[in-house]
Amino acid sequence: MEMAGKMVESRTVLVTRRDGYHEIVLNRPDKLNAFTVGLHGELMAALREAEADDSCRAVLITGAGRAFCAGQDLNERVFTDGVAPDLSENLAARYNPLTTFIRNTRLPVVAAVNGVAAGAGASLAFACDIVIAAHSAKFVQSFSRIGLIPDAGGTWILPRLIGDARARALFMLADTISAKQAAEWGMVWKITEDSALLAEAADICLRLAATPGSAIELIKRALATSQHNTLDQQLAAEAELQRQAGIHPEYRESVERFRRKA
Repeated sequence: MEMAGKMVESRTVLVTRRDGYHEIVLNRPDKLNAFTVGLHGELMAALREAEADDSCRAVLITGAGRAFCAGQDLNERVFTDGVAPDLSENLAARYNPLTTFIRNTRLPVVAAVNGVAAGAGASLAFACDIVIAAHSAKFVQSFSRIGLIPDAGGTWILPRLIGDARARALFMLADTISAKQAAEWGMVWKITEDSALLAEAADICLRLAATPGSAIELIKRALATSQHNTLDQQLAAEAELQRQAGIHPEYRESVERFRRKA
């Protein structure tokens, strides 16, 4: 499948419209792609543009250079007359909407972690639907080192990925986790050679693009409700979502294709 695409460049985010998906590259390599107000705005704009594009069936997020994302750029943290900034305002305005959008968008979001993912950068990766990591990738919940708690959904997502005991230790000790250990603990889908990372991630996106988009969207909704439902509630939710899937034209088209091949 043709992979050439049209690239739109901005200062902190690169977007390439591929065949069936959008590739988004965090582009502050000299700062390990750390979050700024500007990067937040451009990333959200790129995600919204992807969702609004009917030809887009998946999103790939990765980082330029040797890092995925080092978290918040602390150079933006200004203490005026010794008074600390209200960090909840930044979360409410930027990080929380970003995490919520990724979890709720109709599009499957793939993170290709090419290097360090620290702090909110790790939270960004774990918010994505599928995470693939290079062998050189590293994950660190670095918040406690600077006197903060994990945010951007980290305290909700990570315990569900690896369990309460491991999450507590990672949050409090801020140990660095290798890609191999992350895969063993269930933090990522798979690991690959550094040189093959983008090709592997592109293959995942192409496979997702070839899957009925209605099914992917409803799978995301089913998984979201499963986080708080009882079994009986989830069975009822599955029935309703399956009803919606069954009346969608993509289901009928898929069944007809299957019958033609039989």
